[in-house]
Amino acid sequence: MKIGLFLSLIPALALAQPIAVRGELVHTMAGPPIRDGVVIVNGGRIERVGPAASTPVPAGARILRAKVVTPGLVDAHSTVGLSGALNQPHDQDQLERSAPVQPELRAIDAYNARDPLVPWLRSFGITTIHTGHGPGALISGQTMVAKTTGTTVEADTLKPAAMVAASLGDAGRAEGGKSPGSRAKMIAMLRTEFLKAQEHAGKLAKVERGAEKDKVPPRDLHLEALVQVLKGELPLLVTVHRAHDILSAIRLGKEFQLRLVLDGVAEAPSVLEEIKASGYPVFVHPSMARPNGDAEALSLETASKLRAAGVPFAIQSGFEGYVPKTRVILFEAALAAANGLTPDEALAAITIEPAKLLGLDGRIGSLAPGKDADIALYDGDPLEYTSHCTGVLIGGKLVSEMPR
Repeated sequence: MKIGLFLSLIPALALAQPIAVRGELVHTMAGPPIRDGVVIVNGGRIERVGPAASTPVPAGARILRAKVVTPGLVDAHSTVGLSGALNQPHDQDQLERSAPVQPELRAIDAYNARDPLVPWLRSFGITTIHTGHGPGALISGQTMVAKTTGTTVEADTLKPAAMVAASLGDAGRAEGGKSPGSRAKMIAMLRTEFLKAQEHAGKLAKVERGAEKDKVPPRDLHLEALVQVLKGELPLLVTVHRAHDILSAIRLGKEFQLRLVLDGVAEAPSVLEEIKASGYPVFVHPSMARPNGDAEALSLETASKLRAAGVPFAIQSGFEGYVPKTRVILFEAALAAANGLTPDEALAAITIEPAKLLGLDGRIGSLAPGKDADIALYDGDPLEYTSHCTGVLIGGKLVSEMPR
């Protein structure tokens, strides 16, 4: 065999080798934790999960050992890959300020899979991020879901278009006397945009029915993105903190029958009944976010109060204005666990719960046969600050083994 051909086969051969991940405690998030458990990985997917005593390890399998094993962690909302590690204008693409409403901006056109923050997050066990355009404009653009493999946007993307990101309150207010300058103007502008999108959808429907074949409207990326929101193909992710803004977002969502996801919600504890009745899920603010401005009421206990009220939620890293431009959801979950959540609930909020809310629980978020072999290994309780992530698998490939 030629040397070049042999070298090209090395990645495929490595992936073909079965892997057995042994853990003194395995959190599957698909059932109760397994003591002295094993996860069998084959062909990039999970083949079997169970007690080591009754789960045979394939001959020739590579064995990885850890104190605690969890599914790869899932960040419910981030801007990593657009907000780069250097914190300089050339690597800050999470917000375009030239117009207040730009739903046509695609995250995949700006995402840098090789930004240093991607492997940095991965080293803590974070294997999937929901990232893209962030708060700071009425509608800032689209989001996406990617694995933290760190290769290319094409190879790492799970969902090229996941949601359309919007902001109410101070984050949605324009500067320099431009619109929107008030809360009423924000809702009026959003309502106007959705009415235009409804009209555009109606024209397209007539063409599809053959009623007006000669009146095909011109392509409009702006309206086409909003039509996807109206049809429920893309949820509207609304960053909102004040109680009355939360209620405004819910009211707008019901008016246009949108799939809404509430993001941040610092004052959620004062409107828990309304949030629960709406049926809308929440990406709760990072536990350690700084309480200021619209978010002055945020609390370390917000996640536990959402859980007690029965509101579906997941923990996020959010947008961080300071370097290193991102938080780490593992630490955010740990603080939530110290302030009302049980450890199992906190771990669920960064694994299976965000996977469900992103519509990807068939592939990620838990350790179960047939799912992607995204696995994190720790030398202790992952929610303890003194523990280290000692290994990370994504798609059955060991992508990190330096303790972090």
